[in-house]
Amino acid sequence: MLRATSIALQVIAGLALICALGIRARHSATTPEAKTNGGLFRFADWTMTAYAGDWDLPEHDEETVRKTFTLSGADRSLEIDNVSGAIEVVGADGDQVQVVVNEKYRAESKEKLAEARKRITLETTQDGNSLRLYVDGPFQWQDDGFLGFRDARGYCGSMDFQVQVPRETRLTLKTVDGSVHVRDVHGDFSVHSVSGAITMEGLTGSGSARTVNGAVRVKFRENPRQSSDFGSVNGSVDLHFAPKLNADFRLQTFNGSVFSDFAMEAPSAEVEHEGMKTIYRAHRDSGGRVGTGGPEIRVETLNGAIRILENHE
Repeated sequence: MLRATSIALQVIAGLALICALGIRARHSATTPEAKTNGGLFRFADWTMTAYAGDWDLPEHDEETVRKTFTLSGADRSLEIDNVSGAIEVVGADGDQVQVVVNEKYRAESKEKLAEARKRITLETTQDGNSLRLYVDGPFQWQDDGFLGFRDARGYCGSMDFQVQVPRETRLTLKTVDGSVHVRDVHGDFSVHSVSGAITMEGLTGSGSARTVNGAVRVKFRENPRQSSDFGSVNGSVDLHFAPKLNADFRLQTFNGSVFSDFAMEAPSAEVEHEGMKTIYRAHRDSGGRVGTGGPEIRVETLNGAIRILENHE
């Protein structure tokens, strides 16, 4: 009970800061393996900065930017580090990356609008088969400290990404205010948001998908072969696995139930049945083995249900 209360207090404190200032959250780890060992509620793993976003401003401007890159050979990777705006990534045949960025700016004056266009920028870096798309601006941390809340006052901007990548691509996707959608990408993944839903489908890799405010919905074409973790603070987590699943689950929900299409061996929870569905009632750490066991699948939520479902598509 004490541990659960401590978790709740951490979450409330974190959400209060988000509501008051807005958050620029950047996780310190970038690999799926690094994230599976950490809990959803370890807010110390994030660095935060204030983002002065006020879209009720008279001056505005928009632009669509298109870029094309080539990632040939094996071990391809794409990183998108966004602040305000959605991210959509779709896998396709071939070795090209097609990037479409919808940029939107708002400001209190034309001078501030020009400043917004100058200071909020998209940086692209390619190193062999690794491509990084990075949104820079006065909301970012620098080596000598925070650039300052005052510097961003008077304007704001957002960038929505639509990206097509080769199917076998490893993904690292981060945004603060925006949803993330991934479809038909077969590499490992690390996907994080603060305020926005995460939806992923047609996956064959392993990794991490977490948000603070929003649902997490993931559909696997092939079940993960490595440890993976999924979570939300305010939102349900729905995971659709391919038939014949073999995995070991670690489940944590504070205010919600756990539903499973798969029989779990020795689950540490109260078990109920509703027709063909099995419901595991647990308000603490629980878990169980599906099939013969396999990679650890960690699923956490504070306010919301956890659903372990069979994908029949």
